[in-house]
Amino acid sequence: MSLDDLSAAMQDSYSAFDDDLTVSLDRETRNELAMLETALEPDETDELVRRAIHMLFQSSVETGSLDFHLRSGFDVTYDEYLSGMTFDEMTGADQYPTMDDERRYQF
Repeated sequence: MSLDDLSAAMQDSYSAFDDDLTVSLDRETRNELAMLETALEPDETDELVRRAIHMLFQSSVETGSLDFHLRSGFDVTYDEYLSGMTFDEMTGADQYPTMDDERRYQF
């Protein structure tokens, strides 16, 4: 997989979301959401879900979990995704031809 594959997968996922995303909740999640809503008193419950997604995303970035999963699935990191270039492309490491060991020392 590559940076282009990741970008395509991101676009597919983004377009698959409706404006109203329906999520089923298990008993534990429903209880925790009720506690957070009671304690934090947001304008809407949707605000808590948005905050939770932001917190999970930030935590995944800070701990390196996101990079681990991106590297495993797409062979890129989040920074590479943001810049639109892989590390090899940034440093120029991919511009040199591979060395042929049989012809390495021939002039």
